[in-house]
Amino acid sequence: QVQLVESGGGLVQPGGSLRLSCTASGFRVNDYAMGWFRQAPGKGRIQISCISSGDGATYYADSVKGRFTISRDNSRRMVYLQMDSLKPEDTGVYYCHSNSAAYGLTYWGQGTQVTVSS
Repeated sequence: QVQLVESGGGLVQPGGSLRLSCTASGFRVNDYAMGWFRQAPGKGRIQISCISSGDGATYYADSVKGRFTISRDNSRRMVYLQMDSLKPEDTGVYYCHSNSAAYGLTYWGQGTQVTVSS
């Protein structure tokens, strides 16, 4: 059974930090790009960051460059998103995402809420 399970969300003050984790199971993690999407209240889901399956190349949305860092540990089947200098506009539900162009498969987690507010 394929599963992506996120953890680490919560309420944090502006300027604070959170680390999101995603645990993958039921598929060959090494063959999949992994990433994070965010859905803010009343808005669509947007890609925040991703990391490739091969060379570990990373992508960041302009809004989070220099503040967020994505990493993965294939041996633990984990992907992380370190979020620093958080802003209120970072608020939303963060979804873990995996994609394999070779297999044509995409998986989603259930999401974890991040709220940045004073």
